[in-house]
Formats: sequence, C-alpha cells, structure tokens
Amino acid sequence: MKPLRIIGLMSGTSLDGLDIACVDFEFSNNKINYTLGATTTVEYSPVFKQQLHNALHLSGLELSVLSNKFAMLCAQHINTFIKQHKLTGIDYIASHGHTIFHQPLHNLTLQIGNGAILAAHTGIHCVCDFRTTDVALGGQGAPLVPIGDKLLFNNYDACLNIGGFANVSYSNKTNTIAYDIAPANIVLNQLTARLNLPYDAEGAIAKAHNVDEELLNTLNALPYYTLLPPKSLGVEWVNEIITPLIHHRTDYTTLIATFTEHAAYQIAKAVNEQPHIGTVLATGGGTFNTYMLQRIQAYSLRAIYTFPSVEVVAFKEAIVFALLGYLRVNNMPNALASVTGACKDSCGGAVYLG
Repeated sequence: MKPLRIIGLMSGTSLDGLDIACVDFEFSNNKINYTLGATTTVEYSPVFKQQLHNALHLSGLELSVLSNKFAMLCAQHINTFIKQHKLTGIDYIASHGHTIFHQPLHNLTLQIGNGAILAAHTGIHCVCDFRTTDVALGGQGAPLVPIGDKLLFNNYDACLNIGGFANVSYSNKTNTIAYDIAPANIVLNQLTARLNLPYDAEGAIAKAHNVDEELLNTLNALPYYTLLPPKSLGVEWVNEIITPLIHHRTDYTTLIATFTEHAAYQIAKAVNEQPHIGTVLATGGGTFNTYMLQRIQAYSLRAIYTFPSVEVVAFKEAIVFALLGYLRVNNMPNALASVTGACKDSCGGAVYLG
C-alpha cells in the first residue's frame, strides 16, 4: 500500500462544528502509521446549526437540498483549509457527513453531505457514506471508530470517546467489542443552549448545582443500559426516550448537573464491568469537561484515564474517518462485525472521483 494524504471530515451529533484534519498514512512492518498535520474546527452559524438540528423533520426534497448545501459548505471549508495551510498532494477526502437518521433495526442510516459535490468542488477524490454497507449486512453501522482504536491507538486496554454520545471500545481474547454507552453532549449542549451558552465550559454549571436524584435514578434505569452489545444510539432515541422526561422542565442548571452525573455514572459503569481494563485513552470534546471527568474517576473502581495531545483529543474522529477512507481505497475491512453485529467484516464507503 502506497502512502496517502487524506483529509478527514467529522460532523458530530453534538453540532459542535465541522472537524477537519489532514492525515498522512503509510504502511510498514505490517502496521499502519499516521502523522497528524493541519487541523481546524469550523463552527456552524446559528441558522445552519438549527437547520441541521431540525433536519429530522424535513421532507425528502428539503433534506436533499440540505445535503447538497452541507456538501457545498464542506467543500468551501476544505478549499480554504488547503489554501491557508499551503497543503499539497491531497489524495482523498474522507467525509463522515452529518447523521440525520440512524435506525439500523429498519436497515436505515443516513449521513448527509453529497460526496459527488465534495469531489466536484474540490477536485479531490471523496470517500463517504461509510455506514450503509455494514447496516445492509445486518449491523448497527456504529460505532466505526473502534477500527481506529484497534489499528492506531492499541496501547491501551480501552478507548473512550465522549462526544454527542459516549462510546467505548476494547478487545477481549478474540474480538474487538465496542458500543455506545450513553448520550453526552447531544443532551448537555441542548440544555446549555437554553442558557444561551454553546456548552458547559469545564463542567462549571454542573459542578455548581445540585443533581435531581429522582431524575438521575430514572435515567439510570432506562432499558438501553441493560442491553448487551452490539448496540448503538441515535438522535431518535434521545427524542423518544430522553425528551419526554425533561421537555416540561425549565430548571436547566439542575438538568445539566443531573445529565452530567448520569453520563459519568454510565461511562464508569461500562468500564467497571470489564475487569481487565486498567488504562483508558479518553478523547472527544467531552474530555474538556473536567468536572465530568472527575465524576467518572470517582465512580471508577480501577481504571486510570489518560489523554493524548490536545489535537488528538479534539480530532480523533476526523483522524479515524481519514483512516476509514485509507482502508476503503485499499480494499481493506473498515467495519468490524464483532463491534456492529453484522454478519461479516466489511469495507464500506462510496468513492467519487474528483
């Protein structure tokens, strides 16, 4: 496999913005090595952020228009990114897109962001639509990041990512296991928005306010937490299960404190259930919530949580989707059946030529 330079794009359910990372890959000594280059995060305008938030309710035509609009926005930011950082030799763009629907039980997952538009308006080959092949094979189509944990971040007993949802991956004696643990920033950021804040900086709001113990117990008793993996979460689950519990409440600071505690408890519980896990690599935007991390550590029985560089913490998912693109164009598996529940490993992603 020849070395490739790939720009990875990630837009998460927490609507933090578009993560862009330039990653160089090479294969040597039977191992994939990566070098992280330029990175940036582009925040969405309030209007466009609201459009993405409401996309679940659009008609088919309106959703197609939004998909094209999102792709054009990504293309413009990629072109600016390349120009600003004087990048050359970009072989591929690997775009996660932005998830609108995720209902694997109905063979449905949709990430908008028209790959043909991305390729046409950047002049660079584009790999996208990574989840649908796995779903077609009976899998959850998620999480996909564990292939990166296995190939790039395998010096730890487990890898934890705290983004819109918190998810964990680890290896047992035979397979890689991974699943979504609980909602995190997807709920917390919705609550802080009610206070005209983008997020709870360092968990200061949660730390300063009391937890609603009754609500916390209700959340911790939700049936999802008793399911065995493979399992995954989507915005539909939040809308169906979480929203009815809180839509009538306006004590947003108490809700923020309670959901922070809930996420911390569920994350620690998931790690505690695996006695072989002693070291955990923690990444994702949620790791900047220092109070949540304190609560996770307080609930943890044995695990020690460590952190890579700030760039890897913030851009790990963009790095991994660049890796998924690298694997796709080399016809190597990039979705693990042991993680998703599919009938076999697969090599997913549509390729559009630039």
